[in-house]
Amino acid sequence: MHVKKYLLKCLHRLQKGPGYTYKELLVWYCDNTNTHGPKRIICEGPKKKALWFVLTLLFAALVCWQWGVFIRTYLSWEVSVSLSVGFKTMDFPAITICNASPFQYSKVRHLLRDLDELMDAVLEKILAPELSHANTTGALNFTIWNHTPLVLIDEQNPYQPVVLDLFGGNHNGSASTSPAGRTCNAQGCKVAMRLCSLNGTVCTFRNFTSATQAVMEWYVLQATNIFSQVPRQELVAMGYPAERLILACLFGAEPCSFRNFTSIFHPDYGNCYIFNWGMTEKALPSANPGAEFGLKLILDIGQEDYVPFLTSTAGARLLLHEQRSYPFIKEEGIYAMSGTETSIGVLVDRLERKGEPYSQCTKNGSDVPIPNLYSDYNTTYSIQACIHSCFQDQMIRNCSCGHYLYPLPPGEKHCNNQDFPDWAYCYSDLRINVAQRETCINLCKESCNDTQYKMTISMADWPSESSEDWIFHVLSQERDQSTNITLSRKGVVKLNIYFQEFNYRTIEESAANNIVWLLSNLGGQFGFWMGGSVLCLIEFGEIIIDFVWITIIKLVALSKSLRQRRAQARCAGPPPTVSELVEAHTNFGFQPDVVSHHPNTDTYPEEQPVPIPGTPPPNYDSLRLQPLDIIESDNEGDAI
Repeated sequence: MHVKKYLLKCLHRLQKGPGYTYKELLVWYCDNTNTHGPKRIICEGPKKKALWFVLTLLFAALVCWQWGVFIRTYLSWEVSVSLSVGFKTMDFPAITICNASPFQYSKVRHLLRDLDELMDAVLEKILAPELSHANTTGALNFTIWNHTPLVLIDEQNPYQPVVLDLFGGNHNGSASTSPAGRTCNAQGCKVAMRLCSLNGTVCTFRNFTSATQAVMEWYVLQATNIFSQVPRQELVAMGYPAERLILACLFGAEPCSFRNFTSIFHPDYGNCYIFNWGMTEKALPSANPGAEFGLKLILDIGQEDYVPFLTSTAGARLLLHEQRSYPFIKEEGIYAMSGTETSIGVLVDRLERKGEPYSQCTKNGSDVPIPNLYSDYNTTYSIQACIHSCFQDQMIRNCSCGHYLYPLPPGEKHCNNQDFPDWAYCYSDLRINVAQRETCINLCKESCNDTQYKMTISMADWPSESSEDWIFHVLSQERDQSTNITLSRKGVVKLNIYFQEFNYRTIEESAANNIVWLLSNLGGQFGFWMGGSVLCLIEFGEIIIDFVWITIIKLVALSKSLRQRRAQARCAGPPPTVSELVEAHTNFGFQPDVVSHHPNTDTYPEEQPVPIPGTPPPNYDSLRLQPLDIIESDNEGDAI
């Protein structure tokens, strides 16, 4: 009860204004506020009062609309981009170099023998079907072919295309059947890849516009099945070693060798070598801009030992990237052509993005829901690592195995035809699935801080015709200790990588609309339309509080009156007299007369028992105080 009284007392003390009614509070506010409109409503006559009331409401509505526009613009979290140019000595980028061929054919020939023989027969069937005979396919191993064969699709009748197996078995994709002994060449038919699952009960065809694309895609798919079953150590041994790939190295004025490169294995390009990666040593700075202070390399790609059907491009693949970042050389790298000197001038762009809530970027990838499968390399986060990890995760969920091109999570296996016969069909379906790609893009985030290297590339023939003899003699002597020339123009690549200048550009995002912008615009609109300020808003907040307090007080009073009414309703009849109260305390057998509302007042109600007669009580009504005029009138009546 004391707490309740204290709260009520506080409510009364907090009550502002001249009175406790809403009308009085409004009049007090309009008379004391610093806003111009409400004052005129009180001070002017009836007509002007109505005019100012309409104007005040109109301008208040305009202010609220403008405030809504500015607040919505602020909450859209837009950014502005600023470009600044700086100048300083910079660390030389990490350089990743790979051969276009992942393996030496002389070391993987035994693994690809059956596949190469099958490939020769396929080309013969496509190019000259009328000259090929059945006895030429007798020694072929069709184990690989039966999982994913190539077929010819005759579309002379587009409504009923005929599907022909290259090696005689007919597989019709429609209701029609092909005539026995029917042949078709690449000009009259389209080459397609047949992918099946569930023991061949569900099949689909992947069409190609060119037979070259079809046979290359089919060969890469079959080679992936073979290499996925080979241990990683054996794959590394079958690639190009650093001492054979890197013939000469010079960084600025300091000589270097293959020992200054870090080796990693890339499934697409075999052994790759990274210069200035910064994993175990400090990043090397560039002394000055210009070609003389960059990295100069001479590479021997060994084109004569390329895998013929696996690699159709000759040259070196290279990528410039940050230190401690994984090189996604397939997606971001460039080719350097053999027999040329490729000069690469580098400019640096630094990107600094705003984080939440302005953009969906991440600083280190810890807030990305996709586990980074490249974390074993101890590299920094990148969106390419996230997308590849997401695809591998989808591959494992849908196909029960991981693809050979991407790292595996613990406890999983790479896909192959023996353990997972339906993997090719599943992989092809997942690869063209747009929903899967959108899911990975939505889950992955860009890095908030990123460095990009812009390259200016120029090429020239190297070595020249007048100098190639002595250059190849010297390089052959250094590599093979031979007096004969063991190198040729088609096998060497010269690289020259350097900073064009030490100017770097910083592209930085900043908030386009900050809190200062928001407050200034809100105040400007309020001052322009209403002539108010922050103090006017405080006054308005004060009257709102007063309205709340008045409402609470009225509710408390209403609740109190309701409780009193309920208490009075529980007492039936008039209150007892003094004589009845005294008799109730002295005579325990006393029962007062109950006024009956029954028409017959002489009888008691049925539910009330008849009172027991006894000694009549004394008349205590004489104890009641009566006015003097009543007493005098009684005496006069007695006298009469």
